[in-house]
Amino acid sequence: MTTPRIAALNDLCRTAMGVAGRVMQTPGISALSPAQQSAIRERVETFNTFTPDNDPYGEHDFGSFDYAGRRIFWKIDYYNRDLTAGSEDPTDPAQTTRVLTIMLASEY
Repeated sequence: MTTPRIAALNDLCRTAMGVAGRVMQTPGISALSPAQQSAIRERVETFNTFTPDNDPYGEHDFGSFDYAGRRIFWKIDYYNRDLTAGSEDPTDPAQTTRVLTIMLASEY
């Protein structure tokens, strides 16, 4: 099955930030203090509250949580190796670059 494979690769991307994919932060996250940014990244890395509401396809590609009175979203997207189009096969790391974006919900 492809869904468990995609979920495992997404979990690796999220828990090994920068190693198993690229990490992007929006301007709202980057404007926070380094300590706050670090705390938010840690919350993303340890996120495990997947439900049918936030993970309807079981791919572990989205999450949200509250931090210091702000709603935080994170999302994983699948691109080809050149980042010019979507990946044809997100189960294949040889042809997929995962991009994890962390943002304030207000920036969505």
